[in-house]
Amino acid sequence: MEDLFGQDWDITPAGGATGAAYFAQHEEQRLFLKRNSSPFLAVLSAEGIVPKLIWTKRLENGDVITAQQWMNGRELKSVDMDDNRVAKLLNKIHRSEPLLGMLKRLGKTPLQPETLLHIINEELDAEVRRLPIVAAALKFLGDEISHIEYGEMVVCHCDVNHNNWLLAENNQLYLIDWDGAMIGDPAIDLGMLLYSYIPREDWEGWLERYGLQLTDNLKLRMKWYVVVQALTSIQWHKNQNRFSEMDNWIDFLKKAL
Repeated sequence: MEDLFGQDWDITPAGGATGAAYFAQHEEQRLFLKRNSSPFLAVLSAEGIVPKLIWTKRLENGDVITAQQWMNGRELKSVDMDDNRVAKLLNKIHRSEPLLGMLKRLGKTPLQPETLLHIINEELDAEVRRLPIVAAALKFLGDEISHIEYGEMVVCHCDVNHNNWLLAENNQLYLIDWDGAMIGDPAIDLGMLLYSYIPREDWEGWLERYGLQLTDNLKLRMKWYVVVQALTSIQWHKNQNRFSEMDNWIDFLKKAL
């Protein structure tokens, strides 16, 4: 990475699970760098959903480095998720034809409920399955799978945690970390956001700002996808020996069911 910039630039790791992100600074110039980002980043930048893409360069070893505008700002806090701008940006993402078209060109196909249920049944180990709440969750998923068909597939971020929302100093809101993006039912994003951050009595008002009515069908679809994501998180944290986080997800699942 240093060879790309020369010795005048200060380059430091930006953290993250992949270790592929960096901050670069030279005097007043600041950039956010990432190794081997998806071509999807260019469309996200053009749509104003992530900070502006400045350039893309290919290294001799074949790696591709992208440089984005470094935005001073802060991550959203849990209490900020009721902000009108969150609902409006998520609506913009779900309605974006350029985003959907790019994911399709990258070979993504719609994520079907049957596929998710199959994955869950494959990845849950025997110890997790013996938990009564997990057994109840699996029964719920199987019983309701025929009732959650939805025709309008959109680009879903799939990790709308408050830490992935960046509010810049100019009050521009961004949704970052798109590595897990999929094509699927918008209830995938809506469910986790509402269940995680918004009191149930406020769901109807939040969804009105997003642009949807809170129907019984939407309630069922959101619950179904939330249960899937909770089960996945329980198993993932167990695999990582993060038993405190695993217990938190078990409690979350109990409340969701």
